[in-house]
Amino acid sequence: MFGNWLKTSILMAAIVALFGVIGSSLGGADGMVMALVFGGAMNFLAYWFSDKMVLRMYNAREVDEVSAPQFHATIRELAQRAGLPMPRVYLIDEAQPNAFATGRNPDNAAVAATTGILGLLTAREIRGVMAHELAHVRHRDILISTISATMAGAISAVARFAMFFGGRDSEGRPVNPIASLAIALLAPLAAALIQMAISRAREFEADRGGAEISGDPEALASALTKIGHYARGIPMAAAEEHPATAQMMIVNPLRGGGIANLFSTHPPMEERVARLRALAAGRR
Repeated sequence: MFGNWLKTSILMAAIVALFGVIGSSLGGADGMVMALVFGGAMNFLAYWFSDKMVLRMYNAREVDEVSAPQFHATIRELAQRAGLPMPRVYLIDEAQPNAFATGRNPDNAAVAATTGILGLLTAREIRGVMAHELAHVRHRDILISTISATMAGAISAVARFAMFFGGRDSEGRPVNPIASLAIALLAPLAAALIQMAISRAREFEADRGGAEISGDPEALASALTKIGHYARGIPMAAAEEHPATAQMMIVNPLRGGGIANLFSTHPPMEERVARLRALAAGRR
């Protein structure tokens, strides 16, 4: 647990430092301050409004103990076990099995699941999945992922600005155009790599935390095995339209391949399942 948190802290510091270095490289001390102010403003907006935005993107509908009694009761029981306030509960009419948590803090959290996941998994497996999502809430991972995604987006925006308009050093002299081009090309790549590493670390921690909340690591392992088998074969339109939200899901909703682990928002499924089954074996 401590190792994952230390890794996350180092990666968060790295992405903030990268943002400042880019600002400084393109505009000296003033550029660094402006870049950090810009990043701070974006984080402020994301902190307050990202939950509403993502729920709207996925056309999520809120449900209660009348409209979804078993699902709602499961989340209430898990929230009590986790020592969390009851989150708002949403369903998404999508065939792909998936789920996510959002909200700026535990008092303003929401959890959502697709109708596909409810149709695929057993009640025990659904309980494991939603415990994973409540672990994200308890660890405040929504805030961490929002900040990292916003900073990565801001770095890309500043880099694009540099590509088209160049930059100036602390004494007002134009920055070497080759240096500007290098920053414009490499900075977004570095930011994306850091952001994805943060996401992978938090997924491992949520798996562990979810197993602790539910008391049933094998249920989550079984659920992940099923979801991993079906999810990539079933498209999710909203995720394709808003790929930045992929890191929120319990499994990556996108079908694209790519340079596997380095650019993945989620750890390898086999490793996640193996860790959970090791936890389950240790509880016997």
